[in-house]
Amino acid sequence: MSSDYLTRCVILGAGGHAGVVVESIQANADNIEINLLDPNRSFWGQTILNVKVLGDDKLLPELVQDGITHFVIGVGGTGDNSLRRRLFDLCLEHGLTPLVVCHPSAVRSPSAQVGPGTVVLPNAVVNTRSILGSNVIVNTGAIIEHDCAIGDHVHIATGSRLCATVQVGDTAHIGAGATVRQSLAVGEGAIIGAGAVVVNDVPPWTTVVGSPAKAIQR
Repeated sequence: MSSDYLTRCVILGAGGHAGVVVESIQANADNIEINLLDPNRSFWGQTILNVKVLGDDKLLPELVQDGITHFVIGVGGTGDNSLRRRLFDLCLEHGLTPLVVCHPSAVRSPSAQVGPGTVVLPNAVVNTRSILGSNVIVNTGAIIEHDCAIGDHVHIATGSRLCATVQVGDTAHIGAGATVRQSLAVGEGAIIGAGAVVVNDVPPWTTVVGSPAKAIQR
């Protein structure tokens, strides 16, 4: 591998979401070496956006020995974020450092705190004094307004809106196009359905859908 790279990282996952992460990294810098891992054997040996898929996560010890130092989780989520959490913990166990990725078209307030391994994708907004945990996805066009607090391994999906001072628990999922009213709490592991309008707190491990959002299961 070239010694010209300042950062050498591996992305776990080589599907569609990983492609967006790759492009976001490439748009920011040309001094980051990217490698891809994926359990899907049909990907192995292929190049995605000029990045080669080397194999699956069994290669992590070898990559660490070869000098890879950073990682990003390139697996998306449609509700259950437990896989992303397990992969994140796996990389930490191998001594890798989570890389923060922020696409240049995203708006990230200088007073916002963005945790390790979090990705902020094209045209997303993370506004004043918001705090994001580790391994969060702020997907394309999503808005996190001022003073929100987002837990670890949360997915704020495409085009969703969190109004001011919203609190979101670990591993929760805010569906595409959903809106959460200001000052509400979304509990750990909760799922907000696509397009839902949330006007009340959502208990942990509860799925809500509709406008106004109502629980369909816990």
